[in-house]
Order: sequence, then structure tokens, then C-alpha cells
Amino acid sequence: MLTILGFVMIATFLVLIMMKKMSPIAALVLIPALFCVFVGKGAHLGDYVLDGVGNLAPTAAMLMFAIVYFGVMIDVGLFDPIVRGILRFCKADPMRIVVGTAVLAAIVSLDGDGSTTFMITVSAMYPLYKRLKMSLVVMTGVAATANGVMNTLPWGGPTARAATALKVDAADIFVPMIPALACGLVAVFILSYALGLRERRRLGVLSLDEVLTKETETADETVLVGAGGGTQGRAPRTSLTKNTSGGAGSGADAEESAEESDDDDGFQGLDPNRPTLRPKLYWFNAALTVLLLTAMIMEWLPIPVLFLLGAALALTVNFPHMPDQKARIAAHAENVLNVTGMVFAAAVFTGVLTGTGMVDSMADWLVSTIPDGMGGQMGLVTGLLSIPLTYFMSNDGFYFGVLPVLAEAGQAHGVSSLEIARASIAGQALHMSSPLVPAVYVLVGMAKVEFGDHTRFTVKWAVLTSLVVLGAGILFGII
Repeated sequence: MLTILGFVMIATFLVLIMMKKMSPIAALVLIPALFCVFVGKGAHLGDYVLDGVGNLAPTAAMLMFAIVYFGVMIDVGLFDPIVRGILRFCKADPMRIVVGTAVLAAIVSLDGDGSTTFMITVSAMYPLYKRLKMSLVVMTGVAATANGVMNTLPWGGPTARAATALKVDAADIFVPMIPALACGLVAVFILSYALGLRERRRLGVLSLDEVLTKETETADETVLVGAGGGTQGRAPRTSLTKNTSGGAGSGADAEESAEESDDDDGFQGLDPNRPTLRPKLYWFNAALTVLLLTAMIMEWLPIPVLFLLGAALALTVNFPHMPDQKARIAAHAENVLNVTGMVFAAAVFTGVLTGTGMVDSMADWLVSTIPDGMGGQMGLVTGLLSIPLTYFMSNDGFYFGVLPVLAEAGQAHGVSSLEIARASIAGQALHMSSPLVPAVYVLVGMAKVEFGDHTRFTVKWAVLTSLVVLGAGILFGII
């Protein structure tokens, strides 16, 4: 019964948010609360929620101060050269911009933190997508999938969890998987190229001069990302793209049209004359950011502590006067509230899933359904199961709850724990778009994309990428 209720609860949540019948925050809170009563454990709901909140509180704190930190870095102009450089390199070509999104997300993912990756990627690429009226779900989908592949780095989380759960060395899991993961990354680049070509056919290509000329015509409509540094107005309904395919919307998919409607908030760019710029402190801010990312990779301090210190230092140095500091915090308060609110709402969902025993029941049922004849193929079975399971449950739930059971079944049929561990990280491309991953709310929140739209667009491509990683692992004899 718990197994059925667990799957029904997850399915209900996904259907409601994808159909936009409920907001993600409301769905994350109300649906698990209702199912907790159905299970007959409504009296323990408070305990489950507090346990979930306690587990996710460090993540919420990290996101809160990370948003403030990177918001300040945007305000002071740290990413302005990146935006200008990418625009000049891409020559306003949608295909190059989408590929550039994948490359940037993959490179920044080396720090091992999804939230940081999405903040930097969206900060750099969002103005370009808005400028050319490109699909924002393409940006979020490509960024999430690229980060999912790179999330398998030993310091990224899943590999370390698999090593801990099965008592093997993380390097023995990751290093042999490099060829398979490289194939997955190539698949992401090919996907971004194909999606970019589709955007190019839909929108056409502008020269840089054409873009800048049209920007000049609507300069009074330009606003500052993060607010507080410029004036905001609604852009006129004038296309900033040259249509070469018979209509601005021809060939566009339904999932792309949701955030390309006439109700957008106009072009949002990085105003080169905004008063928050601090050009004299550019190298200080760049060095501080590099130091912060290095400290995260080297694990000198817990990530929430690092971002807390970084945000405080960035505010103090760049805005020494108290009114200016308050203005910067207020400018980013909406993003902070949206994201941290989503994290604490997700704590209700995960708390109920874990506390009621639904996760354990679902895992036991899935393992019990594996036919005896598949025992010798437990590596393949584990890889296939990792795709949906790491989407429907947290990495902790999968790696510490399900993986040991799969490894034990594999050992009984002569499959080593290392093979099982390697196969278990194949599904991470999809995991990064799971509603249980706090970082995805940073991505969709900063990109102003509905979570349901992101899910509908991304899931199919992320599953395909995960299958490429798994297939390459089997082909190369790694799994």
C-alpha cells in the first residue's frame, strides 16, 4: 500500500505542476500533507516536516547567501565582459549561443555545485536569450543536462555517496567511467547544436551591428538584471530578430511558447551605465570569486559558511555605506524568498516520503520485481533503475537506501560492487531536473521559466543523455 501511495503522490505532484494547476510551493506542501493523512500518520506530520527542514536547512542557507553573493557580482559588473565576449563570439547566432550555454555550464560545473553553476550560467546567458527572443527552456534544459553529466565528479555528490554506501574508492568508480561520461557530454553538445539549429531556423541570424542598432532604438526600455540599478518598462512589440523561415513563431514547439508569449517583461540586459558598477574593484571581485570556488572544491569550509562569508565581504567592500547594502539586499530579496521558500517546501515532500516509509517501500518493491534471469545483468539493471529512481527520490535515498540492496543482489550473481556503483551514476543527467533537487529551482527561478515547462522540455533529452552514458559504459566494458 505504501508503495502505491508513494508513486501516486509523486505522479500527482508532477501532473499538477506540469498542468499548472498548482504552484510548485503549494504542491510540495499540500500534496504530501494530504497523503500523509491517507497513510494514517497525520499525527506525525509535524515530526516529518521538521526532520525534512533540518536536513535541508544548510542547503537553504547556502542558496540564500549564494544568491546574494552572485547577485552582487552581477550588479558590480563581474559578468559584463563575459556577456559582451559571448555575444561578439556568437555573432548573435542562436545556434552558437545554445552551444555556448552547454560549454559554459559544463566548465562552471567543475566546482561541483549545481546552484553555483546555474547562477553563473543564467547570469551570463539570460540577457542573450532575451535579446534574441530565444526559448528560455532551451537554456534551462541544456544547462541542467550538462550539469547533470558533470555532477558525477567525485566531489559533486553522487560518486562520493556511491563510494560510501558500497565501501569502495570514489576514484575506482569515477576514473574508469570517464570515457562513458565524456560520451554523455558529447551527447549534450550534439543536443545543444541541434536545438540551436532549430532556434536559428525559427529566428534567423542577426549581425552584431543589427542587434546593437535595435538596442539603441529601445535603449530607454533596458533594465538591470536583479533590479534596483535602472528603470523598468515594458518593451515595445518590435522583434529583435530577422526572420528567415516565414514567421517568427514557425516551427516552435508548444513547450517553448509558454515563456515566449507577449506577456514577457521586456528585454532585460546588463545596463553598461548602471550606478552599481564598480570597475575599480573588478579584479578584487574576480579574485574573491575564484577564491570562493577554490575553497568550495578544496572543502576548506562548509559551503553555506563560505557563501555567508563571501556575501558579507562582497557587500562590505563594494558597498561600504549601509543604505547601499540594504538596497542590494532588497534588490535580490525576491529571488532569495522564491528559492529558499521552494527548498523548505521540498522539505515537506522529502520528509513525508522518508518518514512514512514510502521511499523504503518503493525501493524494496522495485528490487523485488527484478527477474532472477537478470541477475547477471545487474549492472544494466542498476543503470536503468538509476534514471527514474534518482529523479523520483533524493540522491541520499537512492544511494544509501536502494543501491546497497542492488549491490547485494549483484554480488549473488557474480557482479562486483564497483560495476554496480559505476552504473548507479548513469542517471544523473536526469536527476538535476528532479523536483527534489533545490538547485533546479535556482535555475528556473533566475531564468523566469515555469518548472512545469522546464520539466516537459528537459526530461526526454535528459533521459536520452543518461542512456548514452549507460550504453557507452556497457560498450566500453566499464559496466
